[in-house]
This record gives sequence, structure tokens and C-alpha cells, in this order.
Amino acid sequence: MGKKTRLVTALAGLAVLASACVSGAQQDALNPQGPYARKSYDLLVPVFWVAVGIFVIVEGLLIWFAIRYRRRRGRPAGVPPQIHGNNRLEIAWTIVPALILAGVAVPTVTTIFDLARRPEGTVLEVNVLAHQWWWEFDYPKEGIVTANELHIPAGRPVVLTLCAVGLGYGQQPTPSSCQPGPPEGAPPAAVGDAVIHSFWVPELAGTQDVIPGMTNTLVIQADRPGRYWGQCKEFCGLSHAYMRFAVVAHEPADYEAWVRGQQADAAMPQPGTLAAQGMDLFLNGQCIACHAIRGLEDPNGNPLAANGGPDLTHFASRECFAGCWLRTDDAEALARWLDNPASVKQGSWMPDYGLTPEEIRALVAYLQSLT
Repeated sequence: MGKKTRLVTALAGLAVLASACVSGAQQDALNPQGPYARKSYDLLVPVFWVAVGIFVIVEGLLIWFAIRYRRRRGRPAGVPPQIHGNNRLEIAWTIVPALILAGVAVPTVTTIFDLARRPEGTVLEVNVLAHQWWWEFDYPKEGIVTANELHIPAGRPVVLTLCAVGLGYGQQPTPSSCQPGPPEGAPPAAVGDAVIHSFWVPELAGTQDVIPGMTNTLVIQADRPGRYWGQCKEFCGLSHAYMRFAVVAHEPADYEAWVRGQQADAAMPQPGTLAAQGMDLFLNGQCIACHAIRGLEDPNGNPLAANGGPDLTHFASRECFAGCWLRTDDAEALARWLDNPASVKQGSWMPDYGLTPEEIRALVAYLQSLT
């Protein structure tokens, strides 16, 4: 191994070691904050130490034999005693690994069944729709559809029904059912191909694939209020790295207040303001082709319906947008997004509509008024 190769290897190892020592990481599977994540963690720890023990024994024996029977100067390499036909030894090294595997398999299978079991009692049900490259959250019983932030009550199990959204399997799933097929009379999805994603909030649960043409379920729960970061764990295209989301856990009373706020229609801007100009641009431009804002109607008097884009009714009540990569209170970032989405987020399906700076300022003002 050359000097340069050794240096590169050492630097790579140092980088991996340094990354493992980062404090305050936003996604930490070794810091469970809910009962479902804790079950996975409680399985990981003993299995990890069993694996460490096996590694130490096997590698230790390999090193010992390599040194003990190495070729020495002036004489050939030693030959270890031949034990072929030693029935006791052969039976032992067959039974011992089998017992180790059984010891690992039994708690593993038990944990898998525990995590797959639907919780009893009062649970919150949410449909999760994976788009390229953002997450949509539909609360069917509450009549709420939002994006990028999943709000839940702390201390209460949440059953997530996961499905992928796009044209890859004929028609787009509907948020209310999370099943293939658009609602009656709705246009087909505007953009996007359905691909495999993977939903992962390491502090609250393990990962679960989101597969076109089928639905999977995952149960999460947070012990206490907080903001827990998640992401798509399956490479899904150009902006896979920017397909993040946040799980916001509230005290039960605060969650109920959030639900009531989200069920309300969008706030109406004061006439004559820049935000009012932005609302007119929104209603009379191309925005309504993909986005919905509850309480508004298109020029033909029909309620706005989402068709491939996030529901923007309470856009400014969220902290982030565009796959939780940009902040909603950052007017400059929002302006860049409206000016040319694909230049901000690679592969974005939102087109560049050639908005003027004045139109962008008005739309920013309107979107940031939607609390």
C-alpha cells in the first residue's frame, strides 16, 4: 500500500469517526423518543453486543493463528494440528452458532410482530403520500390536508398509511383513501412518476418503504412534545436529499387547537394590500392548476382542488416548505422558489412561469399571510 493510499484511507476513517461524534444530531436512531423506537433500540443493543463478541472471538483467532503459524525466517510456516474427523468439535461448532442464531431470531421475530400490531384504544390515523420530492399528510377524520410537517399529539399512537403518488401506475392515489384512482370527476395527476420512497423518523420509529401500487402501515408515537426530523431513506431521484419532513408533537390541548386552526378556511387579506394583489394573481394565474386553498374559488366558481401540488391553505403556519429544505418565513428563499423552482431544488416539477419581480413580491406577501 502506497503512502498516498494510506493517507487517503486514514483521512476517510477519521471523517467517519468525526461524523459519529457529532452532538445534537437532528436524526438519531440511538436516542429513542417513543415506545416504538424504543422497541427497536432494545433489540439493537443486545444483538449489537452479540455481534461484537463474535467479531472479537473470530478476528482474535484469525490473528492468533496468523501469528502463531506464520512463516519464519530460516524455516517453513508451521502447520497447525489437523482435526478432521473430530466429531465432538464439529458438533460443537454446529450447535453453538445455531443457538446464537436462535437467540437472536426469537427476540427479532417477536419485535417485528409487536411493531406490526395495530395499537388499541384511541389512535390518530394519518395518510402519508410520498411525492417527488415532498411529503403530504392527510387526516381523513379531521378533514385536514397539509404538507412537510406531520402534527401529532404526544403520548398517543399514530397509525400511518403510506402510499406513493404519481402517474407510474396509471392514476394518482387520492389523499382521502390512499388507494389508486382519483376522486370522481377529478382531473388526472398533473406531474410526477410514482417511485419507491421510504418513510423514516429515527427518534420515533423504524423505516417503512412507500411502494407504488400498494399501501404499508407504520405506527409512531412521541413521549413528549418536540420537533422530530425525518426523511426519505430510499433514493428516489434528483432531490432525494431534500425530501425531508418534520414530526411536530404537541401537548393534547395544543394539538386540538392546531386541528381547529387547520380546519378553518384561509385567512383573507385586507383589500388594497400587497397580499390582496398576490391573492388575485394566485386565482387568475397558473397556481390554481396544482394548488388548493380552502375557502377560495376559481374564476368559474369552483372550489380550488389540489392536483399534484401541496395544499396551501395554511402555508405560513408551517415552518418549512419544498421538502422542509426552505423556511416559510424566509421571504428571500420563497421569492427564489417562485422565480425558478428548478434552480432552487433540482428536478422540481413546479414550472417556471416567468413571474415578474413585482408579481413575486405580491405572491410572497400573500403566501406569508396564510397562517
